[in-house]
Amino acid sequence: MKNGLTLAGLSFGLVLGVMAQDGAPSATITNGQVRAKLYLPDAQHGYYRGVRFDWSGVIASLEYRGHNYFGQWFPRYDSARHDSITGPAEEFRTGTSALGYAEAKTGETFVKIGVGVLRKPEEAAYAFRTAYEIVDGGKWTVHRKDDSVEFMHTVSDARTGYAYVYRKTVRLSKGKPQLILEHSLKNTGRRKIETSVYDHHFFVMDGDPTGPDFTVSFPFELKPAKEMTDLAVVRGKQIAYLKTLETGQVASTALEGFGATSKDYDFRIENKARGTAVRVTADRPIAKIFFWSIRTTLCPEAFIDMTIEPGRESKWQITYDFEAPTAPGR
Repeated sequence: MKNGLTLAGLSFGLVLGVMAQDGAPSATITNGQVRAKLYLPDAQHGYYRGVRFDWSGVIASLEYRGHNYFGQWFPRYDSARHDSITGPAEEFRTGTSALGYAEAKTGETFVKIGVGVLRKPEEAAYAFRTAYEIVDGGKWTVHRKDDSVEFMHTVSDARTGYAYVYRKTVRLSKGKPQLILEHSLKNTGRRKIETSVYDHHFFVMDGDPTGPDFTVSFPFELKPAKEMTDLAVVRGKQIAYLKTLETGQVASTALEGFGATSKDYDFRIENKARGTAVRVTADRPIAKIFFWSIRTTLCPEAFIDMTIEPGRESKWQITYDFEAPTAPGR
């Protein structure tokens, strides 16, 4: 079924209940401490219908003790725009493009994991900003529980030989302020899948502008590829801001210094003024990491590499631990 969506396990009443006020399908989950609203993939009415990021697990808001950690960070919304997305957005890349793109001729297909089968236009090189035509969005299946949502995306492209079953579960842990993203990618095609995936995060913590109240800490000594002018500075294992960023200003750099084990996939963003923080860890090593921030969001982007032979499966997990004072406010 092309561009399909099945809400498995939901009654008719619940299906109606997951429609957001803005018309985009959504679901709300809670564990009693944390409450999160997720947008659901839908080719006609979905909140995000761009072709850069994985359509699953988009978080509209996540609240803990009166504080919010995700939200809209961009000034102009367009469901088909490449960056009109919130929450821990994830993108799969093969090199600097997507599966089968390099070998495809103009008009032929290639595969973007988490999106589907796309058509290559006449262009000099792949660009994530390009609104590629979706030839086949695959089949999305969604299972919803009180504290979790499981997504499954099935895609097959006969021309390229790439096919996969991708699963992502967004789950709130019982008894603590923790969110877990559980992933698996099974290669059901005839060709080896070589890809990397990174989480853009797009943290929007209480809507506060990025500036000196924020710090980003890592477990290793940071080696920045470049200076971030007069906006931010690397101090040992931490990134600190020298001023509040204005609209249009970007503090960003590639980072090195991490090791070959998963223990270095561990960073913490803190808003000292509010006493809030989020720690992000994963069970796979960092392949590379890029740090990007603007006035409305700050994003450590850690890449995970994987090579999956036909019939094999790769699994990985990202964990978010949220911190907030008992009473909200400064």
